[in-house]
Amino acid sequence: MYRFVLAILMVVAVSYSCSKDDTSNAVPCTEFRYDDFHLQVQEQFTTLPGKISVFFRVEDREGESISGLEAFNFTIYEKGRNDECFNEISNNESFAAINSRSQIFSFNTVLVLDLSGSVITNSLDELKSAAKSFIDNVMQNAQTESYNLGIWWFDGENRLHQLSPFESDPVVLKIKIDGLQPGLSIDPSTDLYGAVIKSANIAQQKLDEFVAQDIISAASVVIFTDGTDQAARFTEQQAVNAVQTANKNISFYTIGLGDEIDHKVLRSLGKTGSIFAENKEELETKFAEAADEIWKDANSFYLFEYCSPKRDGSGINELVIVAQDGNSKGFFETTFDATGFSSGCSTTP
Repeated sequence: MYRFVLAILMVVAVSYSCSKDDTSNAVPCTEFRYDDFHLQVQEQFTTLPGKISVFFRVEDREGESISGLEAFNFTIYEKGRNDECFNEISNNESFAAINSRSQIFSFNTVLVLDLSGSVITNSLDELKSAAKSFIDNVMQNAQTESYNLGIWWFDGENRLHQLSPFESDPVVLKIKIDGLQPGLSIDPSTDLYGAVIKSANIAQQKLDEFVAQDIISAASVVIFTDGTDQAARFTEQQAVNAVQTANKNISFYTIGLGDEIDHKVLRSLGKTGSIFAENKEELETKFAEAADEIWKDANSFYLFEYCSPKRDGSGINELVIVAQDGNSKGFFETTFDATGFSSGCSTTP
C-alpha cells in the first residue's frame, strides 16, 4: 500500500512539473526581420492628447522609391514596460491615417536644360515641347502646395542661367519654357560637368532654406543634354563627386539625346536614373518617363499618424511600424514618450 501511494505521488509530481515547464503551446513574440522595404525616418513627434506622427521615406532593396501606400499597408506594434512582447495595435481603433505633408515637407525639382549650339540648331522645338509635357506629368498629381520646380539652362559659359525660380504653378513654368529662344545662348559650347556641379549646389541650397524654416525637404535634379562636356572647365571626376557626395535626399537623373552622348558618363551623373532618346521625336516620351520617376520620388515620403492606447504614466514605450505591399515587407523601430497622454485623440486634420 505504501509503495502504491508513493508511486501515485511521483506520477502527480512529474505531471505537475511537465505542465509547469512545458512551453510548447506558448505563442512566440513577433520577430521583425523584414528587409524588402527600407523605411527611413525623417522626423517623429507627439501631439497631446495622444497622437503619434512619424514622417518617413519608403524604398525597396535597390533604392527604388515606393509610392502609393495607404494606411492599411502599415501595421502598428507597441511594447510598454508591462509587455513581454510587442502588441499589435488595430488600425481601426487607433484611427491610423496617411495625412497631408504640406506643413512639414517640401519636394523640389531642379530641371536643367542643355542649350548648346547643337540643341538650338537641331532640337529646340522638340525640347520645349518635351519640357512642358514633363511639367504637366510631374505636377498633375502632386500636392502643389508642397511641390516646387525651378528651371535652369546651360551652354558653354561658366554659369547656370535661371529661366524660372522654384514655382508651384505649372502654367507659369510652361510660359517660361516658351521663352526659350535661340538668341538666349551666346556660347555654343557645352559645360556639362559645370552644370552638374552647380545644379547639385542649387538643390542643396534649397534644402538648407527649408531646414531654416523647420520644414523637411527633398529634391531631384534632372539634367538634359545631347552631347558630352566640351568646355573642359571641370573634370568628369569632379562632377561625379558632386553627385556621389550630395545629400541623401537629393536624387539625380539624366536624359540623353542622340548618338553623341556618353552613356557611361550619363549613368554616373544620373545615379538615381538615366534615360536615353535615340532621336528628338522620342524626347517627349523620355521626359514623361523621367516625370514618372520624379513623381514616385516625391510620393515615397509619408506622414503616418495614429492614436496610441498608452496613457500618462506609462513612460517611454517602444514602437514598430511595418510596411507591407503584397509579399514585400519592411519596418522601423523607435520609441515615444507617453507623458500627458489621455483620451480624446484624433488623426483628422
